[in-house]
Amino acid sequence: MSARRNLAWLGLTPEPEQELPSAVAALRAPAADGPPPVLVAAERRHVERLVLRGTQRGWLRYLGEVTDLVVAAAEEPIPADAGPALLAGEVVLDHHRMLIGLPGPGYERATAQRQALERAVARLRTRRGEHRSTV
Repeated sequence: MSARRNLAWLGLTPEPEQELPSAVAALRAPAADGPPPVLVAAERRHVERLVLRGTQRGWLRYLGEVTDLVVAAAEEPIPADAGPALLAGEVVLDHHRMLIGLPGPGYERATAQRQALERAVARLRTRRGEHRSTV
């Protein structure tokens, strides 16, 4: 890694860092009464490490994992609570849309994820009875 890192990606939005740990923990370990606090804490530490010591590429890789969880939840034949998946999907989708304002290939790299998230979020909103536009 060069001595000078591009940190522009850190200034996009604080929502992923704030909102994803609980939602992702719930997606990784679904439970009727929410994810165990120890899993939420572990997810929070993981996100913190990525933000404090990671790179944009590593961050986008993590968001790719979150995208996979959201898409899988949206495709479940027996609907679980769509709340955590919808929250995570909306947060990552907003993040990926903001990548257009950053230098480098991040926006293009996230194209497939954005498209998958748009479909998943629409399906999850329908499941919850919400019909907002994803635009």
